[in-house]
Amino acid sequence: MKINEKTFAKKWINSWNSHNLDDILSHYSDNFEITTPMIKIATGIDSGTLSGKQNIREYWATALKKMPDLHFELKEVTASVNSIALYYQSVMGKMAIEVMFFNEQGKINKVIAHYTN
Repeated sequence: MKINEKTFAKKWINSWNSHNLDDILSHYSDNFEITTPMIKIATGIDSGTLSGKQNIREYWATALKKMPDLHFELKEVTASVNSIALYYQSVMGKMAIEVMFFNEQGKINKVIAHYTN
């Protein structure tokens, strides 16, 4: 499935900036997996990985409550085969690169996030 990376990136950023968890999760498959150092910081899970929409929903709901002023600013989007990478201004003054892999239905099924220190 072909994803228009610029359109997707704008929708994804807008979803996060809305703080609407259902809208945010609409971009993801039910069994997606995310790896990010933020999980390790927030939960103490050494792998920094969570799987399954319900587990990640709970994590993100807590994170959104802790950061009510969360606002992302898209800087750049790049594309590859069934994946994109977004470069954006994230939380706590950090820059982020988030690599997203898509399934056949155009939903994100794997994410690896990278942050500046």
